[in-house]
Amino acid sequence: MLYKQMVILFSLSVLLGCAGSDETTEEGLETGDSKRADCISRSSVRGYSVLDESNLIIEGSGRRNYHATLRRPARGLRSTNGIAFDAPTGRICARFADITFRGDMGLESIGIESLRQLSTEELEDLLIRFGKKEPEIKQTPAPREVKGAEVEELDPAAQSD
Repeated sequence: MLYKQMVILFSLSVLLGCAGSDETTEEGLETGDSKRADCISRSSVRGYSVLDESNLIIEGSGRRNYHATLRRPARGLRSTNGIAFDAPTGRICARFADITFRGDMGLESIGIESLRQLSTEELEDLLIRFGKKEPEIKQTPAPREVKGAEVEELDPAAQSD
């Protein structure tokens, strides 16, 4: 009986944690505020991209993208064939959901520390920062010194010295 009560208490605390104090709309934006929500429905996940051992981009429905940061580095995440999102409530929320994958140490489960929706610009910046995309504007290389390109002074006053 005590075990059953503890399971119910844990499930309710997870639900309250995902619910939070602010209301969120289906678009993932808080009502009356420009902050991003930190939950996504597990059924709306369409794919993911591994940025490094601690960062993922989760592709959701409606061309929404989310940046997920893991609680610790996931050794072997880049080479795994697939990951699963484990969320007791059906919603992937920061600090209340895990990813499960077959890594270097066998089947591993690691918690999601943070999750936030990305704008198109933020997504591009993140991909560039992690080396997954080349920036569209190339920086011009620094000028280098060329032999024989000295500048001769033609000021007549300077020649009379």
